[in-house]
Amino acid sequence: MIDHDRLFKELLSTFFREFVELFLPDVSAELEPDSLEFLNPEIFTDVTSGEKYQADLVVKAQFRGQESYFIIHLEHQARSEAEFGKRMFRYFARLYEKHGVPVYPVVIYSYDEPKLAAPNFHRVEFPGFIVLEFNYRAIQLNRLQWRDFENQRNPVASALMAKMQKLDRERPTVKLASLRLLSSLGLNPAQVQLISGFIDTYLKLSPEEKEEFDAEFAKLEPRQQEGVMEIVTSWMEEGIERGIEQGIERGIEQGIERGIQRGIQQGELTLIIRLLTRRIGAVDLEIQERIQRLSIDQLEDLGEALLDFSSAADLTNWLQDK
Repeated sequence: MIDHDRLFKELLSTFFREFVELFLPDVSAELEPDSLEFLNPEIFTDVTSGEKYQADLVVKAQFRGQESYFIIHLEHQARSEAEFGKRMFRYFARLYEKHGVPVYPVVIYSYDEPKLAAPNFHRVEFPGFIVLEFNYRAIQLNRLQWRDFENQRNPVASALMAKMQKLDRERPTVKLASLRLLSSLGLNPAQVQLISGFIDTYLKLSPEEKEEFDAEFAKLEPRQQEGVMEIVTSWMEEGIERGIEQGIERGIEQGIERGIQRGIQQGELTLIIRLLTRRIGAVDLEIQERIQRLSIDQLEDLGEALLDFSSAADLTNWLQDK
């Protein structure tokens, strides 16, 4: 099961300022960017149901050029909920009462269905008399077009395109666009890993989709290919680590040394074949069999050498020397 709330909270807390810049430019214009302070999330008890809720992100920000502050309350909603507007109002009332400063409420809806516009208010009224009308900003990803964000130089855009409106046949295209944008942002490795993991979670491709992804990848400029390749390689390295771990576990039962070697070699082999496919195109079965016979040290040498390959002939020549 995907822990949607954890993934979104991790993404939005890491790139909160970028989120505000992308989706709330009017708010971004009013705050001092270096004043953001994450407050401890509030826990609310629903007296009627007895359930407890915790606000996702509560951030204190200073008005630009002023000494006064306000609060941005950002809530993530992974499923449609009939009484959600009432809960947002309860959060607002509690935060406003406790801190005594303006509260800007925002919700980001990430579910795939339904696609009807989600509510963005809570109202209490009598015939001919409105007692209360509470409004909050609603960002509904499944109603946003991913192509409107593919050229936004913003890490949140590169991640959230994976959850925006798209045709099924566009999934490989969206994944490549997300990774291409991510590779151009100059983020540190931990940030890249966070976003690339988010993208891969929500855009896992079938074998047929992977072929389409590879075909579109081949059309990119060399510089863009290198950037995307670095991200994909990091996934493969994680796969190697998992392969080692699995090999160790099997080794406990079947012999530790053999298990470790099998895990390392299988991980290395999987990585090499994937990288070669992206570098020079499909590798025929005869060549794959020759690669499978290489030792672990030879596989590591090939992993370094393939970065200079430009055709299948380069691979064949390299193998002839082994």
